[in-house]
Amino acid sequence: MKFAFSTLGVPGMPISEVVTLASATGYQGVELRAHPEEPVHPGINTAERAEVVDDFKRAGIELLTVAGYARVASAEVDEDELRQELDGLLWLARDLGASFVRVFPGGGDQDPADADATAARRLGAAAELAADFGVRILLETHDSHRTGADAARVLGPVGHPQVGALWDVMHTWLGGEDPATSRAVLAPQLGYVQVKDIASAQDTTPLALGAGVLPLGECLALLDDDSWVCWEYEKRWYPQADELPGLLEAGRGYLEGLIARGR
Repeated sequence: MKFAFSTLGVPGMPISEVVTLASATGYQGVELRAHPEEPVHPGINTAERAEVVDDFKRAGIELLTVAGYARVASAEVDEDELRQELDGLLWLARDLGASFVRVFPGGGDQDPADADATAARRLGAAAELAADFGVRILLETHDSHRTGADAARVLGPVGHPQVGALWDVMHTWLGGEDPATSRAVLAPQLGYVQVKDIASAQDTTPLALGAGVLPLGECLALLDDDSWVCWEYEKRWYPQADELPGLLEAGRGYLEGLIARGR
């Protein structure tokens, strides 16, 4: 398997330092949080994009994902604004050479069938540009569509190879879905997996991998050998959490140990 980490764990870190950190700790890829408060987002110019590409190329690190915040099932988002947001993320991913764009459901409290239909329609429309760019849009198991079964209700009707799923193991666990079920329902569209660890359903402060309750070994044992696994350490939302850089190498070793035992 190949390992990446999310820049959500190192908020504001310059890209040159991110790729150096990835290389030094044995990670093959990085998931970039594409938010205006971060160094990389759809508002950066052509020269800045080229500099990011050069930084990754020099370090030999893959830019796996542009992790956006578009909420494709939301009834509160203007249609034109959402399409512009999705297009901006796709153009950024194309320019940077990223394989994926991450989006959220964000369906809120609306009727699930309505949220599913809205998300499927919007993702289907964006799939054409994604196909032109060779980028896959991944709907993360999150918020209103927390489980694999929830996400599959959207992805099935889309039926496009450039639209898939990002399996966040914390959210499927919090949704009461066992790993085997998550893997089974997401398998046809699965892009990659985000791992993390937490103390409990009531305390989701990020912990070092293996220090919490999430069934990471069970999840990894279900994956193909060429799968990407990304550690999403949510330091941005939990400033009291330990700093990620000092945990990265041990975290990768822990995942490798789980994989070896699971095989």
